[in-house]
Amino acid sequence: MDLALAERENSILGQDFLTWLWHVTEARAGVFKDQDGREFHLRMEERVSVQGGDGEGMESAVVKSPSGELTEARSGLRSGKKVSRAQIRFERDPEAWQVTLKDNDFSLSGLKTPKVETKDRGDDDPDARVLEKLFLVEQCLELLDGVYREFLAVRLGPAKWAEETRSLREWIGQGRP
Repeated sequence: MDLALAERENSILGQDFLTWLWHVTEARAGVFKDQDGREFHLRMEERVSVQGGDGEGMESAVVKSPSGELTEARSGLRSGKKVSRAQIRFERDPEAWQVTLKDNDFSLSGLKTPKVETKDRGDDDPDARVLEKLFLVEQCLELLDGVYREFLAVRLGPAKWAEETRSLREWIGQGRP
């Protein structure tokens, strides 16, 4: 398979996922369920990039909004752009994770996990903090995988995706879920 074609297909799927994710987080007030049925919250954070066009006509806009309004990114969606990078926050009481996800290769950057206790606990295993941190990274990846599985179930079901696309267009046009 042509590498450029594979990258383009990954980018399209990634943009569909991130744009869908923004829509459903607002439509559901950010409530999702993990594989064990426990609720967690997900929201787009203060930094979102939107992109549209091809080749030399490619246009991008990076929006950073501490208030979380992201109105310029919404405007980009209305002009046909899709989300190409997003800062995402997962919350499951009492823990929270933050990560940036890219569309073209699903790479993660800037992953922030819940705090790991740094005080020396005397007779505890010296590797305990490292193992706890790895466990927290794994939990974040499981939450992201679960949301992505949900997206794929919708995206790969032709009738479901057609319905979801109508809902997305309405959300983009109205600027609300």
